[in-house]
Parts: sequence; structure tokens; C-alpha cells
Amino acid sequence: MVETYDFPAPLRQAQAELHQVTADLAALGRTLPWSVVPLPGWTRPDGHWYPSSRPDSPGWTEEQQQEMAALRARALELSIIVGTHPFWGTVEQGKVVKARMALKRIDAQASDEEAAAGGAAA
Repeated sequence: MVETYDFPAPLRQAQAELHQVTADLAALGRTLPWSVVPLPGWTRPDGHWYPSSRPDSPGWTEEQQQEMAALRARALELSIIVGTHPFWGTVEQGKVVKARMALKRIDAQASDEEAAAGGAAA
């Protein structure tokens, strides 16, 4: 039997925003140079136990640093909101972890249900 929880709207919204901010952080990170500060690149030879190479890094711009810092700060704030929400005190002891995992998956479940309903209607 799958347990369902009646998550309050502010908790659901905070979790949804946390998912979005986490995705935004990952996307931003993929676009940035490998080093925050300018550093020379390197190439390890093929015979090295772990061959690798990096190009020179120009470092991050001030704007990139500020954007990353703002996203990290918002992710931290949302994590605290979600983790300390009074709702968790209403969940039966021993089921809090399951409830937290259900909250993390709630958007995916809603999307799956909407897709199933749309597919059945077509």
C-alpha cells in the first residue's frame, strides 16, 4: 500500500522551488569555467594512471560568482524551510523519512498522473 500525505501548500511550493533552484544551479555550473579564479590548464600524458586535461580557465566573472552565490543561498534557505516545517511534527514517528521522500517525488508523481489522465482521455 502506498501511503499518501496531505502536505501543506507552502511546503509543497518550497519543495518545488528547491527542485528548480537545484536544477538551475546544475545548469549554471555546466556553463562556467572549471575554476572560479584564473588558472592554467594541464595535460597528463596517456601513460599516467589517470590521463586528463583541462584548458586554461579564465575564472568566473563577478556576475557569475554573484549568480552562483544567490542560487546557493536560496537553495540553503529553501532546504531549511522544507526541513524544519512544522508539518514534520505531525507525521507518525518512524514514517518521517518515507514522508520526506514522498514530498521529494510529489511533482514527478503529479506529472505522471497528469500524463496518464491525458493519455487515457486521448
